[in-house]
Amino acid sequence: MDLVRRHGWDLTPAEAVVLQRQLAAEVVADRPLALDAVRLVAGVDVSVKNDRSHAAIVVATYPDFRVVETVTALMPTPFPYVPGLLSFREGPVLEEAFGRLQAEPDVFLFDGMGTAHPRRIGIASHMGLWLQRPTIGVGKTRLCGRNAPLDEEKGAHQPLIDRAETIGAVVRTRKAKHPLFISPGHLADIPTSVALVLACAPKFRLPEPIRLAHKAAGAFS
Repeated sequence: MDLVRRHGWDLTPAEAVVLQRQLAAEVVADRPLALDAVRLVAGVDVSVKNDRSHAAIVVATYPDFRVVETVTALMPTPFPYVPGLLSFREGPVLEEAFGRLQAEPDVFLFDGMGTAHPRRIGIASHMGLWLQRPTIGVGKTRLCGRNAPLDEEKGAHQPLIDRAETIGAVVRTRKAKHPLFISPGHLADIPTSVALVLACAPKFRLPEPIRLAHKAAGAFS
């Protein structure tokens, strides 16, 4: 699929922070998803092992999650691990993988953050600007923000708030299991992002498209 290439990846961590602050102003995080029109959902994940990054994108039908396409890409990991700068570590290999994608997903679910990020531009938001399609961040651990206590039942959710701003939601996708941290990436909003993630997680903690991508990304040759 075609990407809108916004910049090169050869940046220092300090330069990456400056770029994040510039790009964050372009992120659209208040546009409801047209959930009734969703037919294809992509899961996006990157696995890093021995300084190699393996990206996987799995496109599945919605709401029954039949796989229609899987693409992968492998390259040396180009950027150090720095909290808040995941997109510069994973972006290059994702760029290559997205370039191989033939399907046209309606929504992309990223294993990582969207606006639930100190500078409001996690990997789902950052790559959403390249994709120019709706993206959602699905974080497994908290990067920033606080929330009120969460009920143990599946579907329970609370706003995730940072510096008096609602940046996402803490969502229980499976009863009595650790919650997920859901936020819009780009061209989405919080309520419909939460609704889609819950609909994509009928059995397990992780949404099915991300589970499929995680399995594919972990399959190093």
